[in-house]
Amino acid sequence: MTEPSDRPQLLRRLGARDASLIVMGGIIGSGIFVNPSRVARMVHTGPLVMLAWSLGGAIALIGAGIFAELAARRPNDGGVYAYLRDAFHPAVAFCYGWTLLLISQGGGAAASAVTFAFYLPAITGIQLSHPVATAIAVGVIGLFTLVNCLGVRQGTNAQNTFMIAKLIAIAGVVAIGLFAVGSALAHPLSNAPAPPFNPVVAMGLALVPVMFAYSGWQTSSFMSAELREPHKTLARGMIYGVLGVVVLYLAVNLVCLIALGQDGLARTDTPASDVVRAVLGPIGGRIMATIVALSTLGFITNQILTAPRVYYQMAADGTFFKALARIDPRTHVPVIAIAVQGVAAMLIALSGKYDLILNWVTSIDYIFFGFAALALVVFRRRDALIGAPKPFFTMPLHPWSTITFLLVAWAIVLDVLVKSTSATLIGFVVLLTGIPVYYAFRRKAERTL
Repeated sequence: MTEPSDRPQLLRRLGARDASLIVMGGIIGSGIFVNPSRVARMVHTGPLVMLAWSLGGAIALIGAGIFAELAARRPNDGGVYAYLRDAFHPAVAFCYGWTLLLISQGGGAAASAVTFAFYLPAITGIQLSHPVATAIAVGVIGLFTLVNCLGVRQGTNAQNTFMIAKLIAIAGVVAIGLFAVGSALAHPLSNAPAPPFNPVVAMGLALVPVMFAYSGWQTSSFMSAELREPHKTLARGMIYGVLGVVVLYLAVNLVCLIALGQDGLARTDTPASDVVRAVLGPIGGRIMATIVALSTLGFITNQILTAPRVYYQMAADGTFFKALARIDPRTHVPVIAIAVQGVAAMLIALSGKYDLILNWVTSIDYIFFGFAALALVVFRRRDALIGAPKPFFTMPLHPWSTITFLLVAWAIVLDVLVKSTSATLIGFVVLLTGIPVYYAFRRKAERTL
């Protein structure tokens, strides 16, 4: 089901630069400021820390390449939702959109907003009670929901502004860390004997927080209907955006190891803050708090900008609430879908369940990443049968690279399931509730025909 052509439509106002910044904005949250320590505790040596982040970057680049070819072959409205719908079944696609609303995007935006509120005292020096912090988090979500309702250009400009600020801030952290080289603050990479451990098992465990930090490149595909030449701009944005993040992440981990040493990195929960504080003194803590706050704001804008386009497409297909498919005639954006995403994030923030929901994000995301890899195999075969022209971008070393990503994605799901069985199973239950909900909407749509 599609909207009649005389109704307001989404407008193609975004280019390759926007696509790249949206890709980076969907990836870089607060994880890179915390996860280096978690990885260091698991793998015990500096070289293995860098290897873990390099492997994670390679996997992310393979994933970006797969999604780049999907975008080139199927520049459909809805991105990943459309790939899953067309390759498999609309019910699979609906479950993806269902978990976006209730888990991935809603929970991610809520957690980022609460993180921002809890960092305010370190910036302002004013202590906030828990209710006040929660109210600020809800207010921030509401503000960015309103900004995105004003138009795709306004929402994208907000996302891009915070993304550029994040890039400058992270580059500053790297520069400060390099300043520590050769000073009394610098520590050599630890070569002290580590407790016995299995490096293969340790690397597998370390890849979970690494891949969590790298996840999020798929959100840019939701903007297909508003990108100029999406078969080109989205493909370029995926590759350039993920490549830029890999370079940044490796640089951050390197300077953390140089400035703190392997042992110091493993002992702290705030590695980036420790690096900045070591060089700049007490003011470094406030600077780092500001950087993390900027990062969380940028992540919120990305979540509210991108995901509503999926709910819009679900409604346009007749498998979700009709109102979500309405486009505002003045702003040409799905205002109701954007509002629904904002309200969902606010409710999760108020509930205090955002930390629990984030435990489900990695497993749910990588289930569908694996299906996206399978979708590429399906589309390649279909296109070969009909003699379709070669797309703008093709994944190198396919099918081996695609199969490798599929296996890694589902291995991560299995690893998370083993480590956090009860939380992961709850996430699976939420996912599976999407099936009866889909068929309920499907039956309703059939009765109205």
